[in-house]
Amino acid sequence: MIPAELLVAAYSSGHFPMADEASEIRWYSPDPRGILPLDRFHVPARLARTIRQGRFSITTDTAFRSVVDACARDRDEGSWINAEIIDSYCALNELGLAHSVEAWAGGRLVGGLYGVSLGGAFFGESMFHTVRDASKVVLCGIVERLQARGYRLLDVQWVTPHLEQFGAIEITRRRYLQLLKQALAVECRFSEDP
Repeated sequence: MIPAELLVAAYSSGHFPMADEASEIRWYSPDPRGILPLDRFHVPARLARTIRQGRFSITTDTAFRSVVDACARDRDEGSWINAEIIDSYCALNELGLAHSVEAWAGGRLVGGLYGVSLGGAFFGESMFHTVRDASKVVLCGIVERLQARGYRLLDVQWVTPHLEQFGAIEITRRRYLQLLKQALAVECRFSEDP
C-alpha cells in the first residue's frame, strides 16, 4: 500500500500515481495538465434536462470502495487501478482525504467518481457509469459541491473529449503548480455543509 503521507506529499507537489501494465506504481505530473475551471463549468442543455428529471439519486461517500472497484473494472484496455491503488485510496478515504460521489437508480450504484481533497484542491481520479449520463450527473454534482465549499482547483489530470464538453482546459505544468499552491492555502471541507 502507498503510505498516505507519500500520497499527500505527491499531490501537494503536482504528482499522482498510476499502476503500469506490470502493476508497478509510476508517478506522473503531465505537462500540459488538465483542469476543469470551477467558475467556467458548462452543463450541456441535454444533460441539464436529465438532471432536472431526477433520474438519479446522488450521494457522497456512501460507497467509496464500490466506486473505486467499478472504476477499475470500467477500463477497456486494462486498468491503472490495481489492488495497491484501491487499498491506498480506501485508506485515504478512511482518513477523510479521499471522497466519492455516487449516482443511484433503482437502488443500484450506476455511476460514480472518486478523488482526493487537499485544502481547496480536488484531484479527480476516475469515474464510471453503467447507465447513460450517470457519470456526467455525478460530475455536475461534484462541481456543485466544490463551488459551494469554496474550492479553487479541480484537477482532471488530462483533458479528454468527454471533459472538454464541460469546459476542461489544458494549462502548463508551471501554471498548474501556481494554481495548486494557491488552492492548497485555502481551507475547505469536502464533507461538511457549506
